[in-house]
Amino acid sequence: MGNLIKVLTRDIDNNGGNFFLDFENAQPSQSETELWEEVNQVLTEAQVILEDLQAYRGAGEEIRQAIQSPSVEGVQERAWSAVVPLVVKLKTFYEFSQKLESSLGRLLVVLTSSASTPTQHLEQKQALARQFAHIMHFTLRFDELKMTNPAIQNDFSYYRRTISRMRINNLSADAGNEVNNELANRMSLFYASATPMLKTLSDATSKFVSDNPDVPTENTTDCLSTMASICKVMLETPEYRSRFTSEETVLFCLRVMVGVIILYDHVHPAGAFVKTSNIDMKGCIRVLKEQPPSSVEGLLNALRYTTKHLNDEATSKQIKNMLQQN
Repeated sequence: MGNLIKVLTRDIDNNGGNFFLDFENAQPSQSETELWEEVNQVLTEAQVILEDLQAYRGAGEEIRQAIQSPSVEGVQERAWSAVVPLVVKLKTFYEFSQKLESSLGRLLVVLTSSASTPTQHLEQKQALARQFAHIMHFTLRFDELKMTNPAIQNDFSYYRRTISRMRINNLSADAGNEVNNELANRMSLFYASATPMLKTLSDATSKFVSDNPDVPTENTTDCLSTMASICKVMLETPEYRSRFTSEETVLFCLRVMVGVIILYDHVHPAGAFVKTSNIDMKGCIRVLKEQPPSSVEGLLNALRYTTKHLNDEATSKQIKNMLQQN
């Protein structure tokens, strides 16, 4: 992601906090180390997941031949042999979403405690804030790759049809046992979503709020809106943006900004788009629109189609128009 990035944010919360937020090199304090190391293991695996997803090519040709020649046993076997290891990989992706959900919840516990303001939390626990940002970046990147790869749905649908048709429970150790019917049902729900990782984290954030009634909802929403504000400042201020050494740094900030907006919109009772929202939605959308369209179309679509409150009556026509325009 380039060299050290430090961003000074001004007047982000009511205290008018001024601080540098190091999204690249912040190191954990002694009290943060245990959690940081646990989350870091998940983030390390996240890189492997992205590489595997990027390399995912699917079994489209084998499936087409199997459908065209339903009575040729050898063709059917080739398709099945091609699909089973791919479904095992899809299972790995799905199981990783559960690890990510757990890590997000543990970070939220620390970043939303009532001991400090959101800005103070992010300032004092920069290493954990950085990990939170990396989770959001991974989530948006995973969903971008998944949305542009129809082979995933096609492979899994073929697998389920074949299982059903052949009534296989224990066809082989690496097929029936790897993905039984119950797991296949859960995976099917996961992959049916256009943005499965984002949906997982949105649901997890909402669950975190409902499961922790002693933590005021605004602690969570303020943490998310503060993170969105920091990213927006990083992107729209030439002084800070000039420190970015690669386009990937810009994309990192854009994905984090969009991710936390979506989480905020799912958790805040009124959502991210109302006038009273703590997020400057017009400013955030403007920042997105200033980027090359090819790099942000997936992020704009995430705001269009995975937010909860965009189409509410309380959302201004200007915001709706900004998102509708290419």
